Amino acid sequence: MTKLKLFVIPDDRPVKITVELPGTIHRHLVAYAELLGRETGQIVADPAKLIAPMLTRFMTRQSLCQNPKKPEAG
Repeated sequence: MTKLKLFVIPDDRPVKITVELPGTIHRHLVAYAELLGRETGQIVADPAKLIAPMLTRFMTRQSLCQNPKKPEAG
């Protein structure tokens, strides 16, 4: 019988968090959602839905996230 080679299934359940944004950041997020909607033809009903993809893109582009340093002993 063939041995199954299953790997650990990542826990990808959404986690709900609450953050307070300065008014300027929220206005920029709303403006970005409007521009994105015009450019793509898709209406972004809730600009807050853009935060997770924006953070993901930001974090994947940061070298610290790609090559995290281990804390030094001492």
